[in-house]
Amino acid sequence: MGAARIFVARMAGLAVFGPDGERIGKVRDVVATLRLDATPPRVLGLVVELSSRRRIFVPMLRVADVDPAAVTLATGSVSLSGFHQRPNETLVLGQMLDAPVAVRESGEAAVVVDAAMEQTRSRDWVVSRLALRTGPRRLGRRNPVQVLPWSAVQGLTLSDRQGTEGLLAVFDSMRPADVAAALSELPRKRQREVVDALDDERLADVFEELSENDQRVLFAHLDSERAADVLEAMSPDDAADFLGELDDEEAGRLLALMEPEESEPVRRLLTYETRTAGGLMTPEPIVLRPDATVAEALAHVRNPDVPPALASMVFVCRPPSATPTGRYLGCVHSQRLLREAPFELVAGLVDSELARLEPDASIEEITRYFATYNLVAGPVVDPEDHLLGAVTVDDLLDHLLPEGWRDQALGHVEPGVGELARNGTGPTGSARTGVRDA
Repeated sequence: MGAARIFVARMAGLAVFGPDGERIGKVRDVVATLRLDATPPRVLGLVVELSSRRRIFVPMLRVADVDPAAVTLATGSVSLSGFHQRPNETLVLGQMLDAPVAVRESGEAAVVVDAAMEQTRSRDWVVSRLALRTGPRRLGRRNPVQVLPWSAVQGLTLSDRQGTEGLLAVFDSMRPADVAAALSELPRKRQREVVDALDDERLADVFEELSENDQRVLFAHLDSERAADVLEAMSPDDAADFLGELDDEEAGRLLALMEPEESEPVRRLLTYETRTAGGLMTPEPIVLRPDATVAEALAHVRNPDVPPALASMVFVCRPPSATPTGRYLGCVHSQRLLREAPFELVAGLVDSELARLEPDASIEEITRYFATYNLVAGPVVDPEDHLLGAVTVDDLLDHLLPEGWRDQALGHVEPGVGELARNGTGPTGSARTGVRDA
């Protein structure tokens, strides 16, 4: 790039050239993604106006050089689809400049007059600094301008600029873990507004990723009926983990409000010690009868609602198929299913020799089990050969990490899907999503 730090106001109207020197258009704006915390926003790309006056989006990964005279692209292949702004994005020239802000340390009111973007070691561009004009405007005299780091200014984060509706639009494209991280950064009042607006299924997914402290606070905001509905939508092991932290009276009251078929597996899990296989397992693994075909097994594995760790293995049992099942016969790894003909029966593929976990197996025993057999899921079987459930490596990690690890992990919010769609899905940005990046 032509400069280590570029002030965006100077880019307005710059000519944009392709790698062969052909003029493509001119810069009309710079697109950045807003964040919930004080982390500098990532620059996603440029809004370029073509000679036809059509405005398109050009990702920063396609920009080879920016100098005082022009912008040069690394490739002449850009999407000609019209630019449409997304909910978590801001236009630096059109929306950030002239925005009222405050200096974080002093609280002094100011107005943004320019923004500087810099390239990081990872080659991402961020809006690192803001040029501010502070103090009240005086007749015939301009107040001095000072350049401050982004983190020294408040009033430009996603929660500052977006109402609850805007936040929900952003959250809609994010993973539950990232929504949980973002939610934990919001003021309590805004948290409650978001919780009220999310549907039960989505809220359950997010609650499973929250720290215990945030779970308790936000569950306390819900009325009892809705709390029970959300618990029903959560996976039984996560619901049991949460209820296990409550006093017996409160846990019993919520269990009584849940539908019997939803509360029964949770009640079973609560009978086991927390740090045992019975306490960690999920009672809803993929269970098949021996006369099921490989095609049927793969259909279960492909179900997007099944977590990846659980989809790594199917368990074959005599009827009944609901846990605790009939006699446990063994398991079949998903990789084995992919190598067999669709019409083959899973009964002929069963691995009956793989060791089983007892429900009272300790954390240490489970850890050695996964390390020994290189697994991400393992069957929990009682002495009568009934399959009770399956322990997955993610459940194990939750209990191996120090208490409060989610509070530490949630301190940094990773980019959401919308941001990745602008820039590519991997570190090199070689994979693309959406016609805009073609």
